Amino acid sequence: MATAIDGDLRLISLRKEFGEFVAVDDINVTVPDGSFFALLGPSGCGKTTTLRMVAGLELPTAGQILIGDQDIANLKPYKRPVNTVFQSYALFPHLDIFENVAFGLRRRGIKDVNDQVNSILELVELAPMARRKPAQLSGGQQQRVAIARSLVNNPKIVLADEPTGNLDSKSEKEIMSLLYELNEKGITVILVTHEEE
Repeated sequence: MATAIDGDLRLISLRKEFGEFVAVDDINVTVPDGSFFALLGPSGCGKTTTLRMVAGLELPTAGQILIGDQDIANLKPYKRPVNTVFQSYALFPHLDIFENVAFGLRRRGIKDVNDQVNSILELVELAPMARRKPAQLSGGQQQRVAIARSLVNNPKIVLADEPTGNLDSKSEKEIMSLLYELNEKGITVILVTHEEE
């Protein structure tokens, strides 16, 4: 379960090496608490690697990842107030939408998940589809499920890694509107994209 960590996200002299290859070289950036922030750049420039370090999916070679005054660089991913939405949706095909969203809560040992899951499904406008399987949904709807799954654990920060990369333009607009709506509720959103728009 994520600990109570608050404040701006600060990346200080952050570096990631894979053998001799330097994927991220001395990045210094502050993401103000509650902001909508984009990491923009061409493919291969280190955006996703940076996001993965913030999420705890990669350990930095050097540097600090601070939220407020707490360095989270060595915290396990589940102890960080951060959740990630991937381009590939990463849904469990054998579980229905409700159970995909409930998965993280059940893993944390929460028995009664109905209210939380139903509330999040309402937010992403998928409540009527709760018992469908991912394969029965459009790409945009599947991405909404992925966003719902990341939100059900009440993160302070949502990391969105090219969340509209596989979507048509209508679905892309809907997902971006949803991310802006989340940001208006006080959640920090960090968007990785190569799209200047």
